[in-house]
Amino acid sequence: MEKKEIILAGKIAQDVKEWIRPQIKKGVPLLEIAEKIEKKIIELKGKPAFPTNLSINEIAAHYTPFHNDETLASGLLKVDLGVHVNGFVSDTSFSLDLENSEENKKLIEASEKALENAKKTIEKGIQINKIGKVIQNTIESYGFSPIINLSGHQIEQYNLHAGLTIPNIDDKRTTEITAGLYAIEPFATNGYGKIKDGKPSGIYSLINHKNIRNNDARKILEYIIEEYNQLPFCSRWIVNVFGTRALISLSQLEQNGNLHQYAQLVEVGKGIVSQAEDTILIEENGNKIITTSKD
Repeated sequence: MEKKEIILAGKIAQDVKEWIRPQIKKGVPLLEIAEKIEKKIIELKGKPAFPTNLSINEIAAHYTPFHNDETLASGLLKVDLGVHVNGFVSDTSFSLDLENSEENKKLIEASEKALENAKKTIEKGIQINKIGKVIQNTIESYGFSPIINLSGHQIEQYNLHAGLTIPNIDDKRTTEITAGLYAIEPFATNGYGKIKDGKPSGIYSLINHKNIRNNDARKILEYIIEEYNQLPFCSRWIVNVFGTRALISLSQLEQNGNLHQYAQLVEVGKGIVSQAEDTILIEENGNKIITTSKD
């Protein structure tokens, strides 16, 4: 675990969050926001660890703009971004109310406070259900529900979702936190507290290197292996390099079993969802470093 690179990825992520936040207003195209974030990450000597997620209202996660997307920022917008330095990842998110809605503001406060309390709680040796209990109790104290089938996650080099998951409820699992890198991400909702798969997201990950006959698809597969390793990427990024014909190749690679495409994640009761997330490095000596927040 390369501490120096993790801390640098976290610093870049924090700087990008602070830089982009005042630029996000109602009516700004999501495509413009995503491209600004990803270009800034590269400008600061990092790389995007996954496509910027810009999910509105009942979409909890996995909405990234397509190359020709005309969707405008509105509602309760979740901004989820990741930075990697040599595959060492910092994952962070924040939510914005673009409607001057008291309900939205309260939802955002619930997830942010849950994250704050979870960051105070997590330490080497603590049972993961105790972190989940803190998140659950905090969100429920605001009158909302945590999303039970979304969770935080352990992170390893080039592996965004590795090892342990960090529940957002007391799920009774007594597995203990060990030294490592963890993302904590509470989701609060005024809906039922559960998500289901929605439309295809255009976000992919590589799951198999096996050969494909089509020459264009093979070239794109080689590019994906070299550029992204196991980290997620999106059709927009591929179109920017290879043009719109690459969408056919992505479909072929998915059908061939090379790629997995993620679904958008939608709250089952169409409830509005807020999200807050930081990445924490737990060291062998018990020290903890919050890499995507100043506190």
